[in-house]
Amino acid sequence: MNQRLAHIAIIVDDYDRAIEFYTQKLGFQLLEDTPLSETKRWVMVAPRGQGECCLLLAQAANAEQSSRIGNQTGGRVFLFLHTDDFWRDYRHYQAQGIRFVREPAEETYGTVAVFEDLYGNLWDLIEPK
Repeated sequence: MNQRLAHIAIIVDDYDRAIEFYTQKLGFQLLEDTPLSETKRWVMVAPRGQGECCLLLAQAANAEQSSRIGNQTGGRVFLFLHTDDFWRDYRHYQAQGIRFVREPAEETYGTVAVFEDLYGNLWDLIEPK
């Protein structure tokens, strides 16, 4: 059996606002932005150089989905962003106004800090050892 994760859906309030945050603040690349209807688009972003998995930005379509924006995992870290240079990215994100909720720490697995995305979802920024 050969399987892989292709996309991870993240609920957003507005496609363009989310695209701007992920591409301008985090430096991700916009892989696709295809209109599907008047209100729905297929929008995918990923870190530059990312392999096969990317984020699918899914605009909330109803009140229940809207209630999950920023809290898709009950307040736990949601996504794990590996980097080859922690301090470069940490400083860049700080300069972009990204809010870190846990300061950098040296752990057995690498250097890590936790930041919030546009919606309050928690991310680990990690440079693995």
